[in-house]
Amino acid sequence: MRLTVHVWRQSGPKARGSFERHELADISGHASFLEMLDVLNEAIVTAGGEPFAFEHDCREGICGSCGMVINGIAHGPQGAVTTCQVHMRTFQDGDEIWIEPWRADAFPVLKDLVVDRSAFDRIIGAGGFVSVNTGSAPDGNAMAVPKDNAELALDAAACIGCGACVAACPNASAMLFTAAKAGHLALLPQGQAERMSRTRRMVAQMDEEGFGTCTNHGACETVCPKEIGIDFIARLNRDVIKASFSRD
Repeated sequence: MRLTVHVWRQSGPKARGSFERHELADISGHASFLEMLDVLNEAIVTAGGEPFAFEHDCREGICGSCGMVINGIAHGPQGAVTTCQVHMRTFQDGDEIWIEPWRADAFPVLKDLVVDRSAFDRIIGAGGFVSVNTGSAPDGNAMAVPKDNAELALDAAACIGCGACVAACPNASAMLFTAAKAGHLALLPQGQAERMSRTRRMVAQMDEEGFGTCTNHGACETVCPKEIGIDFIARLNRDVIKASFSRD
């Protein structure tokens, strides 16, 4: 497979960036997208150039670090996958591929395709911890959780914090991420003690980080690799209203 690849180059957050064009030949359709990028970097190094920076870790769709925009779509043209799970058979011989980082003020570009997503960590940190006294390890079934709630909590907890929702949103909103992280605790008995205060703190931190406002475009749901739905945003919005009348 022959490809023309345009990769975003940017030396730092305040530097001007631009696309760099490369031609690739003999790319296997069985290769993953990140393996294709490895081949491209090897070719650049062999030619005496500087390899471009991109983030990755597990390459199994678990860590959420490999996020990038491929042909204008967060994580690429396949649905419900991370970039590392995209395979080159998705593309056709002779295709042009444009690769760029997440675009959001709250995700400054560190270098090339790598962005700083520590704003997500601060939102999670603002949520604090669960202070329910458990004593010694209780039996796993000692506290009954309704099946529907348990399944919804697991759906929300599937969020890997990749940032695709922010990158896809025209407002660069982090509502889906925040809703998932707050929602999986809000659905469980153990998360009720600080539910309202946690909601206030996490939403306040999200706003402080400079993310945009959710206006229900639904793009976040479309690109989420774990298929987390915007119904969690509705749940968060209800909790925000309740929290405004709560003193805890």
